[in-house]
Amino acid sequence: MDEPEQILLTKQCKPCRGDVPALRGEELAALRAQVPGWHVVAEHHLARAFTFPDFRTALDFVNRAGEVAEAEGHHPDLYLSWGKVEVKIYTHKINGLTESDFILAAKIGRQYQPS
Repeated sequence: MDEPEQILLTKQCKPCRGDVPALRGEELAALRAQVPGWHVVAEHHLARAFTFPDFRTALDFVNRAGEVAEAEGHHPDLYLSWGKVEVKIYTHKINGLTESDFILAAKIGRQYQPS
């Protein structure tokens, strides 16, 4: 794990009251560099697909990701299918990205155990 990702893993998601602007441009690019494998889509959300050998392993990952989301109080969209989980993260209150989205992405990514 690289050092920037390690820094995100030590942080906690902060509840958004809706009074902060969504990240854009260079700020967004700097945080994106800290979460390998994740994609910033239209400066709106983070997305990543995780692959697994079967449905059970994918479901186990969803459950671990769900536990992380509950602990952080920040909830992603999780799409489970056979051998695949797609994750979409953004801050709903501002309809865009904040640092908390990248913190959650790093912590969910840490749950992935490729076969």
